Amino acid sequence: MKYWKQTLFVVAASALAISASAQTKLKWAHVYETSEPFHKWSVWAAGEIGKRTNGKYQIDVYPASQLGKENDINQGLALGTVDIIISGSSFASKSYPPIGVTYYPYVFRDADHLIKYTKSDVYRDLTKGYEDKTGNRIVATTYYGARQTTSNKPIAKCSDMKGLKIRVPDVPAYLAMPRACGANTSPIAFAEVYLALQNGTVEAQENPLTTIEAKKFYEVQKNIVLTAHIVDHLNTVVSGKLWKQLSDDEKKLFTEVTQEAAQKASADVVAREKELVDVFKQKGLSVTEVNRNEFRDTVLKTVKFEDFGYRKSDWERIQAIK
Repeated sequence: MKYWKQTLFVVAASALAISASAQTKLKWAHVYETSEPFHKWSVWAAGEIGKRTNGKYQIDVYPASQLGKENDINQGLALGTVDIIISGSSFASKSYPPIGVTYYPYVFRDADHLIKYTKSDVYRDLTKGYEDKTGNRIVATTYYGARQTTSNKPIAKCSDMKGLKIRVPDVPAYLAMPRACGANTSPIAFAEVYLALQNGTVEAQENPLTTIEAKKFYEVQKNIVLTAHIVDHLNTVVSGKLWKQLSDDEKKLFTEVTQEAAQKASADVVAREKELVDVFKQKGLSVTEVNRNEFRDTVLKTVKFEDFGYRKSDWERIQAIK
């Protein structure tokens, strides 16, 4: 009897060891705050993938630049330091320029136009081009919000930005509108923007209303100008190494779960954006509407698609989406 108990113990211990070794730990990284829907739904997706694979994959989500700034985590896909990230096509365009056309100012009319784009042939072509170049797979896309301008000086028209010191991400497409309007751009890292605004290193920045709220930029700015110059989005990207290791069923599962998370996060952003104009007014900020067509026309006249490695044909295909 004692022998059988010992044998059963050894078998059980071996089974546990095999189960533990079969579990794959993955790192999912992004630069956003834990209060933002991008984090909340990433955590949900990570847990859901774990459940639906019976614990085969344990995914830990690292928010708020814990594993590096946005450039770092994009590079980390190739280096093997991260397995999944959330990041904009503006950063993907550093590897595959054509996908950055979605950051050309005023390419999208609104959130609905962006979501329709993610179901289009041009989206499939651009994401495939990125995958062919990098090996990394874009599995889902989330609406990030319309990028608005905040400033310590009032802005009513494009020319009011002349000489304005504005923080813009270090990506060419983000620079297009401010530079077309004559602003002086500064590529300060996302995590350092609040301090730069507070100490006067820059006097303006641009981000969606939800980010202005999450990062508390409203504490160090007086004016919000509704330029909506870029209808922004974030891609959920799986590293090429991980994607190759997944079975066809797992690829389908990862895609379905991350797309469901993207839909839920997008809905949260749309709802919150609608509330925030009044929230910021109640905090004492000036919130101003502008003639967006004037800004758009200035960009179209002065900024060429080809300067960024974009294809005008892609822009035209996106414009044609109804």
